[in-house]
Amino acid sequence: MIRLRKICAGLFLLGSLSAHAQSFTLKEAVDYAIVHHVQVKNSQIDLQNASAKINEIRAIGLPQVNAGLSYGNSLILQRVFIPANLFNPAAKPDELIAAKFGVTNSGQSSVSLSQLVFDGTYLLGLKASEVYKDLSVKSLTQSKQQVAENVTKAYYGILVNEKRLSILQLNVGRLDTLLKETKALNAQGFVEKIDVQRLEVQANNLRTELENIYRLQELSYSLLKFQMAYPIQEPLRLSETLEKIELSQSLLIDQDIPFNYGNRIEYSILKTQENLAELDLKSIKAGYMPRLVAGANYGYNAGANSFGDLVSRTWFDNATISFSLQIPIFDGFSKKYKAIQSANNLQKVRQSYDLLKSSIDLQRSQSAISLKNALESLKEQKANLDLANEISRVSRVKYTQGVGSNLEVLNAETSIKESQANYFTALYNALIAKVELAKSNGTLYSEQ
Repeated sequence: MIRLRKICAGLFLLGSLSAHAQSFTLKEAVDYAIVHHVQVKNSQIDLQNASAKINEIRAIGLPQVNAGLSYGNSLILQRVFIPANLFNPAAKPDELIAAKFGVTNSGQSSVSLSQLVFDGTYLLGLKASEVYKDLSVKSLTQSKQQVAENVTKAYYGILVNEKRLSILQLNVGRLDTLLKETKALNAQGFVEKIDVQRLEVQANNLRTELENIYRLQELSYSLLKFQMAYPIQEPLRLSETLEKIELSQSLLIDQDIPFNYGNRIEYSILKTQENLAELDLKSIKAGYMPRLVAGANYGYNAGANSFGDLVSRTWFDNATISFSLQIPIFDGFSKKYKAIQSANNLQKVRQSYDLLKSSIDLQRSQSAISLKNALESLKEQKANLDLANEISRVSRVKYTQGVGSNLEVLNAETSIKESQANYFTALYNALIAKVELAKSNGTLYSEQ
């Protein structure tokens, strides 16, 4: 009894904390996780990087402006050998003079501008970066769907355990009442001591099971908080109940309608990957086209034998404009083999469609069959549980009237316990099958 009081006190404390805790419906729990989960946040960062990548590639086609300032000091001027008779007609024809040319100090400043006029790979690269951003958007959606799936399963697990806890508490109360009655009958000499002991063993086992489910419920709440990225130390409670969750054959109505594979994010991602592979192949082939770049440069330069003269003397300006046309002629077949690899990668992506479609069809079929089986099992286990409860009621009535045995009552209680365990297992399996069916149909999570 002391242990039972501790359990009840723990349940009461949990309920008191829950009363002051933030309440979540399933949708609110999923929405909270979508905002706070690290997996989603990292996908959002990847999307930001994809947007930045587009601007990075776009910047290549914008004017490129650079400025520079240089200073040089020739510690030892290089000598140039020239015929001596250029300066002295009397010099011998083969006589040379080692003359210094240049100045000790030199300076130069310039501003240059370059503009990409045409480059086929640039245009395709810009388009590919936009497709890559689309891939990042879809990867973000996939992360949200995975988080939604995990939160939903954890949420359902708590609801099932809550129902199990409430029924186990009723079982403990019913068995305690029967135990008190049996002890009274034993004190009056109507039943044997062993009948009391059998009930005590049954009651102890039931309390132990209640403790285990209580601890399991604490773990289930921790799991849900983890999946939601909710602070583990903060209390949390659920505002939905099992009665609000639809579990019927109507969930299978749409299974015979032609399925749109585009509803599955995996298929949509594969389509984007195909677009990227196509652009990669086109970009390699565009490498055979000429590349035209325009440029302009304006600057000043000066020279002097002393640094002071370099600063004070006039600097002379200069300017140039240029056009550079680069025509690829032969690259050792480098682009040819790159194109072969890219074409093979594109073929692999296209061949993956049939495999992915078959995989999706199999998942939809399996999930539909699993849900059907789970609903049938749930129906049967509910009938078994109702029957076990009725048998227990009749056995207790017979026992209290002196026409039934204690063993009959214990067997009925054991049957109830087994039926309840089977029922809750079937209930949880049905809920998980419901999630898997929605996942296979691509309807588990929608941002609408």
